[in-house]
Amino acid sequence: MTAVAVVRSIALVGLEPHPVRVECTRASGLPGLRLVGLPDTAVREAGDRVRTAIQRAGLTWPQDRLVVNLAPADLPKVGTGFDLPLAVGLLAATGQVPVGSLAGLFAVGELGLDGRARPATGSLPAAAGARAHGARRLLVPSAAASEAALIDGLEVVPVDDLAETVAVLRGERPARRAAPAGVAPAGTGPDLAEVRGQPVARRAVELAAAGGHHLLLSGPPGCGKTMLAHRMRGLLPPLAVDEALEVAAIHSLAGERAPDQPLDLEPPLREPHHTASAAALVGGGSGIPRPGELSLAHRGILLLDELLETPRWVLDALRQPLERGSVVITRARARVVYPARVLLVAATNPCPCGHLGDPLRACACRPDRVERYRSRLSGPLLDRLDLQVDLRPVDRRHLLGPPDGEGTATVAARVLAARQLAAERWGRPALVATTPTARIRPTVRPAALRALADGLERLGRSARAFDRCLRVARTAADLAGSELVTTEHVEEALAYRLPSLEPAR
Repeated sequence: MTAVAVVRSIALVGLEPHPVRVECTRASGLPGLRLVGLPDTAVREAGDRVRTAIQRAGLTWPQDRLVVNLAPADLPKVGTGFDLPLAVGLLAATGQVPVGSLAGLFAVGELGLDGRARPATGSLPAAAGARAHGARRLLVPSAAASEAALIDGLEVVPVDDLAETVAVLRGERPARRAAPAGVAPAGTGPDLAEVRGQPVARRAVELAAAGGHHLLLSGPPGCGKTMLAHRMRGLLPPLAVDEALEVAAIHSLAGERAPDQPLDLEPPLREPHHTASAAALVGGGSGIPRPGELSLAHRGILLLDELLETPRWVLDALRQPLERGSVVITRARARVVYPARVLLVAATNPCPCGHLGDPLRACACRPDRVERYRSRLSGPLLDRLDLQVDLRPVDRRHLLGPPDGEGTATVAARVLAARQLAAERWGRPALVATTPTARIRPTVRPAALRALADGLERLGRSARAFDRCLRVARTAADLAGSELVTTEHVEEALAYRLPSLEPAR
C-alpha cells in the first residue's frame, strides 16, 4: 500500500482558521494529478503551478497518478496559500522529502512558476490559527515571515523558494529564523488647534473620543466638519498589542497590509467614498465574503463624509452592525463573522446645496428636495448617533485671530484619563458606549435620571435614546473627573439630541 504523506495548512473562513490536512498519495491509473476536497478555482489551478515549480527546482515530477485530498472535504478551500503545502506533500509522497520532517509542520504560501515562494493573503491570521491548532513550525515565504513572526509561541521558518524548502526539510541546510516586524513609530497627525471656532463641535469630538460614541456633524460647506473628523484619530489612545494584532489580521486578510509592515498601534481611520456599495461597506463578495470598510475600521474610526449622498439602503445596512459590534454575512457556502467595533463619524450638508440655515448664503433648495435628501437618513440610524451637532460658518474674528482652542495633545490627555477612570471603575478596559446601562445606573444621581427621562419624553425619543444619552452623560462625568453623573451632565447629553437635521419618519 502506498503511504500517504500529510502536510497541515490553514483555511480561513472569514477570520476563523480551520486546520486542513493536505493528504498526498500515489494511486493506480493514468499519470496526472487529482485534487479533491472542495477547492475553489485558485486551489484547483495549484496543480499546474506546483508541477512547474517542482520541475524548475530540479526535482522530479513523478509519472504516476497522484491524488490529493484537502480534509475536511466539506470545508471550502479558497486562495493560493495551499501551493506550498501541496508541493511539500507531493514531494514527501514520492520520496523526495523525508516524511518524518512533516511532524508538527504547517505550511502556507503561494508558488510561482519559477519555484519562488510568495506570500498568500491572510498570512497573519493563518499563523495565529496554526499556533492555535498545535503547530510547532510554520513554513512561509520569506516575504511573509516577519508578519507571521508577530505571533508568539510559533517557530516561523522562512523560505525563498521550493529548492530551499526541500533543503531545509532534508536537513541539508539549517532553517533560518524569522524576526518579527517591529512596531511602527507614532505618527504626527493634524492638530486640533488648527480648527478655528466651533467650541460645541470640539466638545462633541472630545466626548466621542472619550466614550466611543457615534457622532454626526451637520453644517454648510467649509464650516470644519471634515477637518474635525480627521483630527479625531489623534485623540484616541494607542491600541494594545493584542488589539493591534486583531486589526492587522483583518487588513492582512483583505490584502491591504504589506507582509513586512511594522505593527501599527494607531487606531485605523477608514474613509469610504459615498458611492461605495453595501458590500464594500459591510463586507461581501462571491465565494467566502471579504471584510468591508466597517471591519477594516475595527477599533478605529469609520468616517462617512457626505453622508446624505449615500443611498438609504446602503446606510441602513449599518444599523445592526453598529448595535452588535460585528458583521455577520451568510452565504450558501459559508457564514462569516467579522468584528466591527467602530466609532462612526458622519458629516453631511443640511440640504443638497448645503446652505440651509446658513446666515451668509440663502438656500436654493425646494422643500421637497430637502425632504428627499434628508429621508436617506432613517430614524433608527439617526437614533444610533449619540452626538448630533449643527455647525455654523466660522466667524471672521476666529479666522483672523490666534488659535482659540486646545491642541490634540491636551485633549488626548483628558480622553485617556477619562478612559482610565472608566476602566478603574469597572475593573477592565471598557468604552462607556458599549457598557451595559445596568452598570451605569448606580453611578447616576436619581435627580439626573428623572431629568433625563423628562427631557427625552418632551423630545419624543425612544428607549434606545435614553440608554445612549445616559452613556454620553457618564462620559461627560468621566471627563470632569466626577464619580457620579449629575443633572448638569445629563443636560449636556440632551443638548446633543437637539439637531435641526431630522429625517423623514
